[in-house]
Amino acid sequence: MMPPENKLVSELARENGISEQTLYTWRRNLKTQGVPVPGNGKNAEEWSSKDKFGVVLETAQLNEAELAEYCRRKGLYVEQIAAWRDACQEANTQTVERTREQREQSKSDRKRIKQLEKELQRKEKALAEAAALIILRKKAQAIWGDPEED
Repeated sequence: MMPPENKLVSELARENGISEQTLYTWRRNLKTQGVPVPGNGKNAEEWSSKDKFGVVLETAQLNEAELAEYCRRKGLYVEQIAAWRDACQEANTQTVERTREQREQSKSDRKRIKQLEKELQRKEKALAEAAALIILRKKAQAIWGDPEED
């Protein structure tokens, strides 16, 4: 279930004569204890963000030797954990930049909406004026008749 083999639960159950339900229960118990257990045959790069963050937290206080041992045990590379740590550290920076971009986009959207509303209002006035002229022309024709009839 866990690195370095990353075997499927069904495969482990067959090999060891343990029921799949027992393995799933063990995995669930480990997850509730906060141990990162991807356990579905995925390699480390396919792990969920939560599992990667758990590894970063577990390894935060380890020195190089302890980190290397941890990596051997889990089937990971020191470089992977360093990349995950960098990603975690940059997570809020990206959020701030994204928020700034969204604010700028929102500002430009509001400006564009205001411009479009003004244009729509102008066109509605022109349409209302044209409709009024058509109605007046029809009324004038009904009262005085067609100029071509004379």
